Amino acid sequence: MVLSGPEVKSVKKGQLDLKGAYVEVDGKGEAWLTNAYVAPYKPARLAQKNYNPNQPRKLLLTKKEIRFLIGKQKEKGFSIIPLEVYLKNSFIKIKIGIGRGKKKYDKREALKKRDFERKKQRLVAI
Repeated sequence: MVLSGPEVKSVKKGQLDLKGAYVEVDGKGEAWLTNAYVAPYKPARLAQKNYNPNQPRKLLLTKKEIRFLIGKQKEKGFSIIPLEVYLKNSFIKIKIGIGRGKKKYDKREALKKRDFERKKQRLVAI
């Protein structure tokens, strides 16, 4: 992942939020981490005047990995999402996964389970 100096320090402190983030591959064959929040590094406030914490960040992947992601991105129902961030030999790395959305019948089943758990909690509380 390509980061600026203050962003690296912020990520090493654990100030990165991947909630709602996803990976997209553009027409040039570059992968971008979109909608990931990297908090501004407080000691470098003056150097980061126009800092956007949700800006897209380029992912450094091999051509083979990018071609694989392009193929999966074109298939219907697949999403490429970041799973975790970790350090390896002073490099910041992101583990990404390919997920498929739920089918309609899976969603109905999840709703039934949630409703059943709510009713059970209400009966136990009484």
